[in-house]
Amino acid sequence: MKTFLSSAAVALALTAALAASPAYADDHDDDPRPMTALDLVTAPRLGSPVVSADGAMLWTVTTTDPESFARSTAIHYVPTGGDTDAPMTLNFAGDASSFEFAPDGSVYFLSSRMEGRSQLFHAVLGSDGVSAIHQVSRVDGEVAGFDLSGDGSKVVLMGTFSRECATFGCGTPATSLPGPGTGRLYDGEGGFYRHWDGWEQSGIYNRAFAFPIANVVTGAGTPLDGPAGDGALVANTPTMPFGGGEDIAWAADGGSVFFAGRVSDGGEPASTNVDIYRTDLATGAVRNLTDANDATDTMPAPSPDGRYLAYLAMARPGYESDRLVVQLHDLATGETRALTQDFDRSFHSLNWTPDSRWIVATAGDVLDDPAFRIDPRSGEVTRLDLVEGNEARIGVAAILPGNRIVFTRNSVAAPSEIYLSDGWQGSRRLTDVTASDFEALAQVETTRFNFAGAGGDTVWGMIHKPAWVEGPLPVVLYVHGGPQGSFNDGWSSRWNPRVVASQGYAVVSIDFHGSTGYGQAFTDSINRDWGGKPLEDLQLGLAAALAGDSQLDGTRACAMGASYGGYMMNWIAGNWADRFDCLVQHDGLFDMRSFYYTTEELWFPKWDFGGSYSEQKALYERWNPVNYVDNWQTPMLVITGEMDFRVPYTQGLASFTALQERGIDSQLLVFPDENHWVLKPKNSLQWHNTVFDWLDKHLSQ
Repeated sequence: MKTFLSSAAVALALTAALAASPAYADDHDDDPRPMTALDLVTAPRLGSPVVSADGAMLWTVTTTDPESFARSTAIHYVPTGGDTDAPMTLNFAGDASSFEFAPDGSVYFLSSRMEGRSQLFHAVLGSDGVSAIHQVSRVDGEVAGFDLSGDGSKVVLMGTFSRECATFGCGTPATSLPGPGTGRLYDGEGGFYRHWDGWEQSGIYNRAFAFPIANVVTGAGTPLDGPAGDGALVANTPTMPFGGGEDIAWAADGGSVFFAGRVSDGGEPASTNVDIYRTDLATGAVRNLTDANDATDTMPAPSPDGRYLAYLAMARPGYESDRLVVQLHDLATGETRALTQDFDRSFHSLNWTPDSRWIVATAGDVLDDPAFRIDPRSGEVTRLDLVEGNEARIGVAAILPGNRIVFTRNSVAAPSEIYLSDGWQGSRRLTDVTASDFEALAQVETTRFNFAGAGGDTVWGMIHKPAWVEGPLPVVLYVHGGPQGSFNDGWSSRWNPRVVASQGYAVVSIDFHGSTGYGQAFTDSINRDWGGKPLEDLQLGLAAALAGDSQLDGTRACAMGASYGGYMMNWIAGNWADRFDCLVQHDGLFDMRSFYYTTEELWFPKWDFGGSYSEQKALYERWNPVNYVDNWQTPMLVITGEMDFRVPYTQGLASFTALQERGIDSQLLVFPDENHWVLKPKNSLQWHNTVFDWLDKHLSQ
């Protein structure tokens, strides 16, 4: 149900929706208890469902032991026409992951059971479970991923090894130390020397080979990047650091493979140029289909009838948050059309219907991530209404005949479950991984609101508060990272507003200028203005939330954020210094000069600040938190990970030093084994307990 209320004083529009929490019932209390950090860390996690062409479905659920924090994964299966309320739990008699159905309903998967390194296996699924398991690949290298051709006669295997390898892995370890010591030697023209959370290995790349299958993979395989030598394509596919199976797609006839690759050379750290290539398996020839575009081209999606290649493309080189427009490339004529040029949203997935009549894609749209139907003939975009109420965050898994869509949905209320929609609208939930447990605990109420932000633009936000509390609530202001991102209506195992609200706080999040889901101009508006409009929006948004909900106690307020949100904590400390009782700064940028010279993806600061530090020194210094440390007075908890190469942990150490030398109440939490994110279960629990103790210290009455 969607309802709207208004408040003329702040032009506040409110949409109410209820949320709930995960569950471990208290035998001594008839009232549902609030969600805890342990609930968040140990909540079962649904893997992306894998669906066969005729509707069989397989999915994984990973659970975390609440005492040992060890994780284990169960594999669930429903045959074609089977009862989703009673799925089978499959036993593969060993480790198994990364599943894909063959046309006959059997399944391929990865396992390291035989040789201690990951290889491709095959199994038959039936009413008695798993049978006839056999090893399909025995290549020299580790198989990190695979993609089966449409008819099941060929497979692409993915791995990481030398560009000089003419065969998969070629029997050499993935290392390139020059010796005799342990030092790593990097050439100035070699591109990244470290990326995200790992040091690069010179000459080692993500690569993919195509093989025929005759019970086992046969032959030496065809390298998708072509043979080595002068003029060879040297690129990572899947792309680094987060690329996966979406970067590779088989042509409908199985005679060629499309893949997204990022050229690895000296210009890579400052370039967002990703191209889509096509490799002819008969000749081994590699062709760049998007050479004319120096920005990002990604996610190749051939139509099932073999006529078109759909993909996503940005227009502006060097900008990682440019709008992703659906492109349609005619494989016969070579003509390419920008299919969704007139639709001002950025898409992030592509799925064809089996008859090639429609494309279904997802995109951020005002706090939701709904699905859209795109007409490849006209480019007309129609938003699908798949879930009653708010769409929240939808991920399309498969399109089945008869306009049926298998998708996942999560929200601030609960993690992902699998749904089935029949006929483009409405749906029914197929799984109950966490839904019932979350409904059993005390509820958190989520309210959407909007207000007039910087320049009079409409800005959206949300308020999350414990429904069982009747008195005043201290406020926690959430500031998202990116900065081109959103704290939208989606579940997170890290920055989860629900678990914070369950501790007795009202959590307020604002999609300030620069956020995604409101059109590209709104996203672009943060460019060269990091501390300007966003701070104004946060100030106006917090005031609007307080004016629109009298239960919020603005006299007790803390703010917290990570990455750009952490930058904003440092910026607030110097430019809104008297507003908050405390701050939580995670992986935040503290000194823009040192950040520029120590981060790895240089295209990011170059775009957002209009050039390098030496080219735009005045602008970097204008929005540099270190220049305002003499104004700092707010207690701050600083959190950082030693494996963070995006915002190196020394930024956190520097901010902690600034706090210490000014005698400001402060704490420093350092994770030696985490990157820009906190991912390990025990570390996540420690993160939350430390943050909750800090909030309680400064917000308790």
